[in-house]
Amino acid sequence: MLYNEDCIEVLKTLNSNSIDLIFADPPYFLSNGGKSIHSGKVVSVNKGDWDDKSKYDNHLEFTRNWLKESFRVLKENGSIWISGTIHNIFDVKNMVDEIGYKIINIVVWHKTDPPPLIYKNKLKFSYELLIWASKGFKHTFNYNDMFKINNDELQDVWTIPAVQMSEKKYGYHPTQKPEALLERIIKACSNPGDIVLDPFCGSGTTCYVAKKLKRRYIGIEKEKEFFNISKRRVESI
Repeated sequence: MLYNEDCIEVLKTLNSNSIDLIFADPPYFLSNGGKSIHSGKVVSVNKGDWDDKSKYDNHLEFTRNWLKESFRVLKENGSIWISGTIHNIFDVKNMVDEIGYKIINIVVWHKTDPPPLIYKNKLKFSYELLIWASKGFKHTFNYNDMFKINNDELQDVWTIPAVQMSEKKYGYHPTQKPEALLERIIKACSNPGDIVLDPFCGSGTTCYVAKKLKRRYIGIEKEKEFFNISKRRVESI
């Protein structure tokens, strides 16, 4: 199921204790007029109004509200993964604690192909963070499947390349996540037939991978352009 609506409004309509796994890639609020490098060219870091902190009445209240509704809809043995950078992850962590989630791990997603620096006055940014938290004291974790990845216990630093061009054939999204990342998360924390929810669906990676892995899915995306990309992508399976 895909919704072209506001995530908080849709979350309010979902039954409590009904979702097995949530992956959330919320606005990072890094659209501040700065510059970056993309494909060898200097570009603006601005992603759109949805990532601009000044466009929200209260960006902290927005974060709190979607996290509270996500907590309500999660099953007692369900868990949530939330991606972020220094621009948003500390606010998210504080609210995760406030609402009552139990943090299991903080995973470092190390990118093998980060963009170069424009200003040579700092270290190159090569990672994003993923908060993995549960609702209750038990949670789904397919340990054996994760062990098989490296024939060893999986650690909390994951080296995974950024999105491949083949994954963008249905349209462009500026913060698209790689399928390999979502495949690992979905395999780790859900089982076939489970319901996977993404409240910031973007280009539909979560729903696309969930469908491939025989999970049911709910994706919510407010921007019509990105919703259409998600729809085309998921329907391609």
